Order: sequence, then structure tokens, then C-alpha cells
Amino acid sequence: MHLQITPHIDVALIALNAFFLFFLGLVVYLRREDRREGYPLEDELTGRLESAGGPLLTAAPKIFRLSFDRGTVQAPNPGAPREAVDIPGARRTDRFHGASIEPTGNPLVDGIGPAAWADRAKRPDLDWEGQPRIIPISTDAGFFIAKGDADPRGFAVVGADGKVAGKVVDLWVDRADRLIRYLDVELSVGKRVLAPMAMATIQGEYHRVSIDAITAAQFANVPAIAGPDTITFYEEERIVAYFGGGYLYATPDRAEPLL
Repeated sequence: MHLQITPHIDVALIALNAFFLFFLGLVVYLRREDRREGYPLEDELTGRLESAGGPLLTAAPKIFRLSFDRGTVQAPNPGAPREAVDIPGARRTDRFHGASIEPTGNPLVDGIGPAAWADRAKRPDLDWEGQPRIIPISTDAGFFIAKGDADPRGFAVVGADGKVAGKVVDLWVDRADRLIRYLDVELSVGKRVLAPMAMATIQGEYHRVSIDAITAAQFANVPAIAGPDTITFYEEERIVAYFGGGYLYATPDRAEPLL
């Protein structure tokens, strides 16, 4: 049986064309959405703004309401600041798309390669009750080190070169996940910096904490935080990037190839 509508059109042809139109619309929709955070598009080498695809592939702005009455965020946001293509403190090794860059100064401070950071929100992460999620353990009596676990407070902090950078004076805990996020380290020069717990090894028998990401001297340039008992998304990004970049840039031999 053939469901013929006209001598040249039947139901199968209509269904096939409908599928093609649906699929085309799906592709357009996905391309609009997956490029939402990418506007304005920039050429990797020159920084010249590229076409966003015209009205067909330009996503309509969406307004996202942040929790706890913290305002709204729009995406795409044409008014957002754009990062420069030419990165201070670095140069490209060649003139082609995807060419690697190499540092010309201090890559840990300049944010080069694995030490790069994103310009995240300058506000603290919040828990379900709207309170700062990461705080010093000394400010909340409800948190303590479990019995039987080593308490690193008072332990010496040793860098990748085996030298002592300072000592742990406090712990910053995640009240939502119930774990230590950062070690509050007081350096010999009196400055206090935060070190990611994920990059630290507690050696209770030696009463020390080993952090092999950076050398003892490089602790002095760890990005500082503004508040005494809160840390923002941006500050977390800077600190973790600094220590993470140390695995490649802390010493000259780490940046060399294995072979």
C-alpha cells in the first residue's frame, strides 16, 4: 500500500524532509549554544575579531540569576573584558595556530602554561546556607582533626629543594566536603601564604609537611589573599595555578624534555 498524496509526493518523502529540517535546526541550535561563552571570537595569532556567524549562529542573550541575591550574569556578554592575545612575560615559539609559548620572565608569577589562571569571580564560594564554604579551622569550633590523624599545625613546611620554607599555623577547611583544602603557612620572613593540601604530604613521624611543587624560596611569591578568614574564587585560582605551574617551572631541569 502506498500513501500517495500527489503523483510526486508521498508520506515517506514528507517524513524524510521533516527529518532533514529537524536535524538542520538541531545543528544550528547546538552551534549557537556551544559558542555562547566564546564571543567575541578572536584570531589566535593577530587577535582580530572573527565573524560570529551572523544572526543565524549568534546566540540570544540569557540572564542567569545567582543564588542568595548576588545579582545576575548575562551570556553572551559583549561588554566583558577581553584578554590580550600577546601574553606579557611570554613569547610564541612559532607563527602558526596552536604554537606553544615559552616564558621570558617568572612563569609562576606571569601565569604561563600550567601556571595560567582564569579571571574567576572575586567572591567566596558559598555553602547551602549562604556562608563562606572554605574557612580557617580556628574560626569554627565545630571542626577538629580526627583522633588518630596527624595534626599538621606546627609542622615545618619543606619545599622541593629540601629546605624549610616555614611552618603550618592554621588549616583552611571545606565546610561542605568536610576536608582540609589549604595549609596556612607562616614563612620565615613573617608573611603568611596558603598552600593547597592536595599538593602536600604530611610526614607525621618527622613533624613536617613536604610540598614538592615549588622550592622553599618560591613560597615568598605565592599570591596572597585579601581577607583574613575568607578566600575568593579568583584567589583560589591564582594560588592553585602558582603551585601547579611549579611542577614544570620550579626548577630549570623540570622544563627540559625527559629524553
